[in-house]
Amino acid sequence: MTAVSRNNRPDLRDLLAFYASAGVDEALEDEPVNRFAEAPSKPPERAAPPIAESAAPQRSTSVSRAEISDRLNAAPAVRAPTAPATVPDEAQAALARQLATTAASLDELRQLMATFDGCNLKFTAKNLVFADGNPNAAVMLVGEAPGRDEDIEGLPFVGRSGRLLDRMLAAIGLDRNSAYIANVIPWRPPGNRTPTPHETEICRPFIERQIELVNPKVLVNLGGPSAKTLLNATEGILRLRGNWRVHTTAAGIVIPAMPTLHPAYLLRTPAHKKLAWRDFLEVKAKLRALG
Repeated sequence: MTAVSRNNRPDLRDLLAFYASAGVDEALEDEPVNRFAEAPSKPPERAAPPIAESAAPQRSTSVSRAEISDRLNAAPAVRAPTAPATVPDEAQAALARQLATTAASLDELRQLMATFDGCNLKFTAKNLVFADGNPNAAVMLVGEAPGRDEDIEGLPFVGRSGRLLDRMLAAIGLDRNSAYIANVIPWRPPGNRTPTPHETEICRPFIERQIELVNPKVLVNLGGPSAKTLLNATEGILRLRGNWRVHTTAAGIVIPAMPTLHPAYLLRTPAHKKLAWRDFLEVKAKLRALG
């Protein structure tokens, strides 16, 4: 057997790429921990030579109740998890629907969502990502879920996709002071995984109530998950985009909605930016027509 050369060891960049693909996106400590320095390694103890059966002392196999009690008392106690395990189900979705209808303002809705423990995503996220921008704006944009940067800052679309969205808004004369931005899911899924259907259904009443309270003139759905959730559509986003749909609130208010491509998708597929540009021109024309 030949020894492994140091030159054949995996490159650090390959290791970091593996961690990133596995969903590891931040360190647990500010400085690396040397586990070998914490407890010096001990040489393995050699096994004692077998004792002849005739010379081995006879030991009783019975254990008294007192010994059992002493062993149980000496065993370390098992601690229960501090956060309750939340299983997404219909009961949690029903509770979310009930709470959402009681919110008379955006501030009340935000407080209700901050205290709501019915979605398991809350226990792995750092912050509630509620919204950004002007709640009195004529246009409201809704994405799917926060990413790492959004989770840290507690605001939607603040990473690379957020900077691209800012440029897209600027191209039609808008910015975060003249638009309102939110997500269907207000908590970041671990490792940026896709939210499950149960998690989406639990969060759906909150974003629907949020849209109803803002009451924008135009709704822009950023990406397929947002369009499918809020427009009850089944087609893919490339079929949905560019075609006006409607979002109907619980009060029966009909809001024109434009499904378009998510900025994160455009960063991966820049050739489709021209499609999103057409969609945003449609939004600009609709806002002008509605006054």
